[in-house]
Amino acid sequence: MSNTFKKISAIAYEGPKSKNPLAFKHYNPDEIVAGKTMRDHLRFAVVYWHTFRGTGSDPFGAGTMQRPWDDGSNSVKNAQNRVRVAFEFIEKLGAPYYAWHDRDVAPEGRTLAESNKNFDAVAKVLKEEQKRTGIKLLWGTANLFSNPRFVHGASTSCNVDVFAYAAAQVKKAMEVTHELGGEGYTFWGGREGYMTLLNTDMKREQQHLAKLLHLAVAYKKQIGFKGQFYIEPKPKEPTKHQYDSDAAACLNFLREHGLLPHFKLNIETNHATLAGHTMQHELEVAGAAGALGSIDANTGDELLGWDTDQFPTSIYLTTYTMLSVLKYGGFKTGGVNFDAKVRRESFEPVDLFYAHIGGMDAFARGLKIAAAIRKDGRLAEFVKQRYASWDSSLGSKIESGKATMKELEAYMLKKGEVTPNTSGRQEFLENLINEFI
Repeated sequence: MSNTFKKISAIAYEGPKSKNPLAFKHYNPDEIVAGKTMRDHLRFAVVYWHTFRGTGSDPFGAGTMQRPWDDGSNSVKNAQNRVRVAFEFIEKLGAPYYAWHDRDVAPEGRTLAESNKNFDAVAKVLKEEQKRTGIKLLWGTANLFSNPRFVHGASTSCNVDVFAYAAAQVKKAMEVTHELGGEGYTFWGGREGYMTLLNTDMKREQQHLAKLLHLAVAYKKQIGFKGQFYIEPKPKEPTKHQYDSDAAACLNFLREHGLLPHFKLNIETNHATLAGHTMQHELEVAGAAGALGSIDANTGDELLGWDTDQFPTSIYLTTYTMLSVLKYGGFKTGGVNFDAKVRRESFEPVDLFYAHIGGMDAFARGLKIAAAIRKDGRLAEFVKQRYASWDSSLGSKIESGKATMKELEAYMLKKGEVTPNTSGRQEFLENLINEFI
């Protein structure tokens, strides 16, 4: 067990009046909201990549982060020590889950065999720490974008050997996820896209992407892995256009290739922004299709056109997010996964606590506000009344597919004209939301 954060006690709930920056003001894990505890509603997860592997580097400068537990080596021993530190942090924070990429937790070797051996050695410590703390794996995934071999993509590469390597890496990551009791496995496209169509056979690349996913579905059944598969939409960066560009594109891809029954979506706020959507839009698209699985909780800077991965602090953002999550029945296997990183200027270890506490409190407030809005009922009733005409005999006949074009023409010839009779009342509804915030 690590003792790196010995000066920091377990983060406790102290209530809204507390001035302690190392305490929760709103996240009370055992508090019942809408029939469940906050812990069960939110299912918070800490990501391994940003939190324990992020250095604060950017295109204009080297890393700034002070991480005294890390000796800077790429050794298995250092990776194993990092696991113990990570679990000390997650345990003190009180988050029930964590998530990783394979190359975050274990160093990549000179060969696939060496990488797998390293992964097994670190997974052994992950398993020990999970058993010691009770912290569980929300989902695992494979990093198919950092190594130069993936310069043209992974499953969509023009080189068949790269496809084979990606498949082998996914296989191993799935095995370790299964061994650690992971509740899901995520596919993120990384470099699955193109920079120019002049050198791209887009149809063939998308077929190859689907082929890898079908192979993964088959192997999932073979090893008896019961976790949920997710796809995470993102429109661009590092490629100009990624095939998993937004929720609608992902769903259409899955339908086209017969994969929809096997996948749900992991929606990220910052990716929604880059796609020109809101987080709520992406959640509604996924939810309406029965494919809302999990979320990556962060936010982007709307003045910047890249993936800034900031911690979520907007109560409007968390309220709208939780309104949609609650609307579609809440999380089953997914959760609120903090795919977020502290700023380059926030380089001390304690800043990791401040960032996660703020995000957890923001989502706790969003959950409580969203539950209150739903209990109040005025918002839902307004939407119901706005579409009330569709509950008529004519509306029911159209929705059930029993109406014909000839019948609708006859109806309108008799009626004569249509006049708008329902105001959208956007301003009224925005004021309504503000009543609760």
